[in-house]
Amino acid sequence: MPADAEETTASRSWHRVRGSNQSDMRAHNERLVLSLLRRNGQLAKAEIARLTGLSAQTISVIMRALEADGLIARGEPRRGRVGQPSVPMHLAPGGAYFLGLKVGRRSLQLVLVDFLGKVLGQVHETHRVPTPSGTLDFVRQAVPDLLAKLGEADRERVAGLGIGMPFYLWDWAEPIGVPESEMAVWRDTDLRADIAAEVPFPVFMENDASAACSAEIVFGAPARPDGLRDFVYAYIGYFAGGGLVLNGRLITGRKGNAGALGSMPVPAEGGGSVQLLDVASLSALEALLVARGLDARAMWESPVDWAIDPGVLALWTARAAAGLAHVAASGAALLDLEALVIDGWMPDRLRATLIEQTQAALSRIDLSGATPPEVVEGTIGPGARALGAASLPLSMRYLVEPGTLGTQG
Repeated sequence: MPADAEETTASRSWHRVRGSNQSDMRAHNERLVLSLLRRNGQLAKAEIARLTGLSAQTISVIMRALEADGLIARGEPRRGRVGQPSVPMHLAPGGAYFLGLKVGRRSLQLVLVDFLGKVLGQVHETHRVPTPSGTLDFVRQAVPDLLAKLGEADRERVAGLGIGMPFYLWDWAEPIGVPESEMAVWRDTDLRADIAAEVPFPVFMENDASAACSAEIVFGAPARPDGLRDFVYAYIGYFAGGGLVLNGRLITGRKGNAGALGSMPVPAEGGGSVQLLDVASLSALEALLVARGLDARAMWESPVDWAIDPGVLALWTARAAAGLAHVAASGAALLDLEALVIDGWMPDRLRATLIEQTQAALSRIDLSGATPPEVVEGTIGPGARALGAASLPLSMRYLVEPGTLGTQG
C-alpha cells in the first residue's frame, strides 16, 4: 500500500467538501432518491417528495430520468380510497453491477453483485502469503470469469471495482509468520493503480475491515429492524478489525485507521494488556490448533462447518469474547454507542456463541454511569469484506452520505 493510501480510499474522496452547480445538484438529488429507495425498499413519488422536501414536479422529473436509465422500476399500484392508485418505485437489480475484491492474509476473494447487493458470482483462492503479482494474476483471471455471467448489455453496466485490503501490509510479516523480505514488495506497490490499468471501469480502495463495515451500512441497514445508527463494528478474520459508525456514517479518521479495533488494548490473562487482535483474531485460533499439532488449513477454505477440537474452540471463544466485551465497554463510555456488531469469517453457530459470550462478559464489567451497548450479529456474514469492497463504487456513484438521510425513511 503506498504512503498516500488514505488519499486513494473511497471514504476520503466521498467526504471531500466542494461547491455545486445546477448539474451537481441534480446528481445529488438523484443519489438522494436512490439512497432512500435502498433504505426503504420501495416508495411512491409522494412519499419521496415528503421525505426530501422537493416538489412533486422535481421528483417526477428525477424518477423519469432514473427509470429511463434503468436504475429504478415500477412496483404494483397501491389503491387508496380516492383518486388514482399510487405506483411505488424500487431499485432495479440490473441497474448497475459492481465487483468487490478482498485481499486477505490467507485468501483472495472476488465477488460480482447487482444493484441490490445480491451476489451473482464469486471466486475464492487461498494462499500462504499475499503478493502483488499473485493478486494481479487472480484479478486477470477472475474478472473475465465473473463478467461472463452477464449478458453483453449488462457488462456495459458494470460501474466499478472496489478493493478491500489491509493497509501497510509490509508491517504484518511477523504476525503472518513470513520473512519481512517477502512482504517488502508491498511498500512500492500501488495495487489500485495496477488493477485500474487492467479493467475498463473505475477502481476504489479501502481498508478491509472498514470495507466490511461499509457492507453493513450499505446493504445491512434495510435488514436491521433495530435501525442502528451509532455502533462499533467488529469483523473477525485472520486479524480482528472493525469500524466506527456515527449517525450511519463510517468514520475513517485523518489517516484512515479510525475504528482500528485490532490495535485496541484489552486486559491480558494474568495481568497487563494485549491488543484485541492477539486474542480475538482467527490467527490466534490457528496458533492454538497448530500448537496442538492440529491442521488449521480448512478454516481458510470455507467459513462453514469447521471440524475443530471443542476444547480449543472454547478456549479461543472465551478469550475473544472477553476482549470484545472491553471494546464494547470502551465504546459505551467514550461515545455512548448503541451496540457492538460482530461479524466474521466463521460458521453462524460459532458467531452466535461468540456474541452470547461477549454479552455475558460485558455484563460483568462495571459500567456505572454509562449505558451498556447491545451485542448483536452482523447482517452480511463471512463475505462482508468482499461485499463491502463492491459497495465502494456503488456508494461513490449512486448514494449520498448515510448521515445526509438523517431520520428520513
